[in-house]
Amino acid sequence: MSSKSGFTAEEKAAMKERAKELKAETRAKKQREVGEQALLEKVAEMEAPDRAMAERIHALISSAAPELWPKTWYGMPAYAKEGKVLCFFQGATKFNTRYATLGFNDTARLDDGAMWPTAYALTELTEEVEARITSLVKAAAG
Repeated sequence: MSSKSGFTAEEKAAMKERAKELKAETRAKKQREVGEQALLEKVAEMEAPDRAMAERIHALISSAAPELWPKTWYGMPAYAKEGKVLCFFQGATKFNTRYATLGFNDTARLDDGAMWPTAYALTELTEEVEARITSLVKAAAG
């Protein structure tokens, strides 16, 4: 039976639940935006050619697995799923190494028998390398 406001108690409860859902969605969206902004700021601080590589990897990962949340991890661009870092990009200049690294953590679904790689050295991004990164990210995000 309707109350004076025209809504039943059940309808009012449902509207309250929806308001909570919308608030949670807004918070989550803001958190994602904050994470992406932090990532982009770190990328902007990188030296060339790490910066260009990080920008392209960000575009590849964002396209291949939009469900991953961009963020920083130990000052590096990273991508998380359900709050856990799935993969990250480490520029060559970060630790003065001769190559950049695309790494995957244990939450990545890259299992291949009893042994598989979890980090990949990157010296340049060719079409073949980009295709491989896209494939790895899609598999890792599962």
